[in-house]
Amino acid sequence: MIIATSCAAPSKRPSPNTKQQVSLPKIPAKISRGANKEPILKIYIAQTGKIETMPLEQYVMGTVAGEIKNDWPIEALKAQAILARSYVLNFVDTRKSKYDDADISTDFEEAQAWNPANINSNIKRAVNETRGLVAVYDGKYIDAWFHSYAAGRTALAKEGLNYKKPEPPYIESVKSNDSKDAPANIRHWTYTFTKQEVLNALNKMGVNINDFSTVKIGTKGISGRTIYLNFDKIPVNAPDFRIAIGSEKMKSTMLDNVSFDGNNLTIKGRGFGHGVGMSQWGAYQMAKDGAKANDIIMHYFKNLNIVKLWK
Repeated sequence: MIIATSCAAPSKRPSPNTKQQVSLPKIPAKISRGANKEPILKIYIAQTGKIETMPLEQYVMGTVAGEIKNDWPIEALKAQAILARSYVLNFVDTRKSKYDDADISTDFEEAQAWNPANINSNIKRAVNETRGLVAVYDGKYIDAWFHSYAAGRTALAKEGLNYKKPEPPYIESVKSNDSKDAPANIRHWTYTFTKQEVLNALNKMGVNINDFSTVKIGTKGISGRTIYLNFDKIPVNAPDFRIAIGSEKMKSTMLDNVSFDGNNLTIKGRGFGHGVGMSQWGAYQMAKDGAKANDIIMHYFKNLNIVKLWK
């Protein structure tokens, strides 16, 4: 069975239940058990340092439980499950784990967060009801990006991630009605870094800056996110700087103000995450407002098909 949903303009979108033939991606050979059969993964478990073999859907349950709260509306959980499943298949198809003999890992710096202790009946239902469903574009697995809170608008991949390849055709900057239920410290945040912390981050990036006297917001992207921070007159990529200095501290590149007093750099901003793809708090609100998982994914991505690869 193939479920295909076009993400064109709303007036042209078929019903999520519309069935039409689309190009199916191949399940990567190294995890395949044959057509219409659930793949098996070799997963490096970062928490134990061992490789375990498990069905892909079992792994997806752990990633959904690691990436989103298990008491959220079921349709938001289902959207997360479809993206998590798409993510792992894209990873196995296009990348190699840094852990020898593993197809993927539970190391969140490499792949997705993974927390099987948080699996409950809601997580199981979301994964089971979307079993085998993945998001594809032109017969290939998408980069199934998601983030916590978009602060009103999502980013293009180059803008939010300093993506080196051509802008994916299924990514666009869209409005995101992020829920007011989100924690206050991700809706608005402030963090102060010492000058040495900043210099250490710049050094980690390989940027040749040994000293600076001013820091200003430079170029901004279509979503309003900062693409470059100017250290004196030297532009530094903001998404890369965020990762280098700590993405839990500099929570996004949707910046409202930066100020440097000679000793400390204070950054004020909104949102949490890189801003590309699905906003989880946006999905939460859409689900509360009655949207289905397909509707949520169609809002945050365009021109996709959602296909079923195994029963």
